[in-house]
Amino acid sequence: MGIVTRTGTQSVEPNVADAVNSWLKKYKIDYKLEQESLNSEIDKALEEYHSKSGGRGGNRPDAKALLVDKCLKKWPILIEYKGYKDKLIKLDADGRIANQKADNTPNYQNIKAYAVNGAVHYANAVLHYTSYTDVIAIGVTGSKDNNGKLITEIGVYYVSKSNLGFGQEVGTYSDLSFLKAENFDAFVEKVTNLHLSDEELQKNKEKREAEIDKSLTKLNNDIYTEEKGLGENDRVYLVAASIIATLGVPDKVAPLEKDDLKCSSENGATDGNIMVRKIKAFLNEKALPEGKKELIIRTLQNTLENDNINKVENGETQLKRVFCKIVDDLGIYYKIGLTTDFTGKLFNEMYRWLGFSQDKLNDVVLTPAYVAQLLVKLARVNKDSYVWDFATGSAGLLVAAMNEMLLDAKNSINSPEALLQKELHIKSQQLLGLEILPSVYMLAILNMILMGDGSSNILNKDSLKDYTGEYGFSSTVSKYPADAFVLNPPYSAEGNGMIFVEKALSMMQKGYAAIIIQGSSGTGKATGFNKRILARNTLLASIKMPADLFVGKSSVQTYVYVFRVNEAHQKDDVVKFIDFSNDGYTRTNRKKASCNLRDTDNAKERYQELVDLVRYGKSKLQYFTEKEYYEGHIDPQNGADWNQSAPVDTRPTLADFKKTIGDYLAWEVSNILKSGTEDESLGK
Repeated sequence: MGIVTRTGTQSVEPNVADAVNSWLKKYKIDYKLEQESLNSEIDKALEEYHSKSGGRGGNRPDAKALLVDKCLKKWPILIEYKGYKDKLIKLDADGRIANQKADNTPNYQNIKAYAVNGAVHYANAVLHYTSYTDVIAIGVTGSKDNNGKLITEIGVYYVSKSNLGFGQEVGTYSDLSFLKAENFDAFVEKVTNLHLSDEELQKNKEKREAEIDKSLTKLNNDIYTEEKGLGENDRVYLVAASIIATLGVPDKVAPLEKDDLKCSSENGATDGNIMVRKIKAFLNEKALPEGKKELIIRTLQNTLENDNINKVENGETQLKRVFCKIVDDLGIYYKIGLTTDFTGKLFNEMYRWLGFSQDKLNDVVLTPAYVAQLLVKLARVNKDSYVWDFATGSAGLLVAAMNEMLLDAKNSINSPEALLQKELHIKSQQLLGLEILPSVYMLAILNMILMGDGSSNILNKDSLKDYTGEYGFSSTVSKYPADAFVLNPPYSAEGNGMIFVEKALSMMQKGYAAIIIQGSSGTGKATGFNKRILARNTLLASIKMPADLFVGKSSVQTYVYVFRVNEAHQKDDVVKFIDFSNDGYTRTNRKKASCNLRDTDNAKERYQELVDLVRYGKSKLQYFTEKEYYEGHIDPQNGADWNQSAPVDTRPTLADFKKTIGDYLAWEVSNILKSGTEDESLGK
């Protein structure tokens, strides 16, 4: 008997279930029903993931199977039924499965009510907690026509790491015969040929990024309120340690599972001991230099093996509770294919945990991902560049550089083997960063590991005192052949941070540099540094950035300065002064806002035009006007004339004269009409 709703509409879900199950039997599919086990890994994932109602566990697809293609790859198939015609699928305005609300929290109402939405929810559970990277989510609904015949509708979606768990529609189907053994390979081929456009992928990334923001804020608040005795650094180290321990290395190091932590007080067998051993095993397989491994372990070990965090109370340790929460809240993001955008967001939020004062915050504020990309392009980074950053923070600028280098390599190298070798060389040899703060350094290490392990040359050193230009861990003898310098320095340092620029450029023989820095460094706060820099390098461009660029984090006016290295600035050299106050983005600092950065005026196009203007000059003007773009000169012996703007011509033009005369005559005529007199000479 069907289910009857409050409106009197009868659900035909039992009929849908009978129809689908009969298909599966007919196709000889080894399927399992709601209460049956598919395999322990998938069962556990469904139990661990948040339910369709928001609680923990209780995820039970109506039917499920594990099919194998010709390459012996296993594909989880998850099927959800609904008994109403209009409950197949709910999409958002961008055509994605609407499983998140506008504020980027889960939309449990849609997940529970719609068949495809529920199936995609189950698929994300599998991506989160298992080694499977690709899942097929199927929703089936039904209704009866006037003759009582069952009419079914089917939605088939591919959910994977490649589409960031959002899912892609595979095609239109009237039954499930594509699952038959003789049809499945053709279906798999169709699935693997699905591609997201760059625009679609970017939107998905931005959506996941916003979700990370919510998840991190919640995680931090939960740990702060529920877990006593953990300082800001401890929280950062616990996130870093938990992520590293759960990454694993295929066929070499199994990811740490929640059940692996036994909450034992036995010496050498505490939860902290277990996590440290797992992290050591991971780092060994990553072939990191011994000094680097020891430094990472030493930094994390102090927190992980602390007696208080490993104390067993009520059968559980604080470390296990926090580990479980981190994996539950963040695992979905770093397990389904972390990208630059995700990583940058992760570390931007984690920075807030470190509790810097407002003054110190100006020194450690992270560069937004789109600004990092701008600096990389202005420094003309390509696949052959050797990039360094003397105040690397979480390594966001280096990650942006790495992505630009990898993209250039992909677009210009046709041999798969040669491309692989180049990618490995970029990550291990062509990036170098220095960070003095241990907690922030740990974020940089984790960042580069997550991005494919470009961590070889991330150094915990004072770039001004302890660094002499060597490779670092990968080679302590050879000098690093830097030809691209990117920087967002601490503004409290000498010359508002220009001391870092002077040192880095003095160690380079060629290339370009792009830095973002407090604007006063170009108008008198760094005169000595600036004159010495110009004695050896050419200032190509001075760019005034939006005043609210770091809204909510820092309140200083910033400029971007672009240099050509090892070529002294001449007084006749043209400098491009660009007012980029309107970069096309509208920013807010509202905690409850669904999006604090919105493209309201062709932002992406403006950023590209800015790069083109610096590279090619006035001919690239489109969105900008000549009031915002000005080519002028500076005095290399001055050092305080770097922030110029287009001069305002105060001389009256013929048009100005005509307008003034016209305005005067109109005023005279108006007065005459008001007085009721008439001048007969007028109009003759």
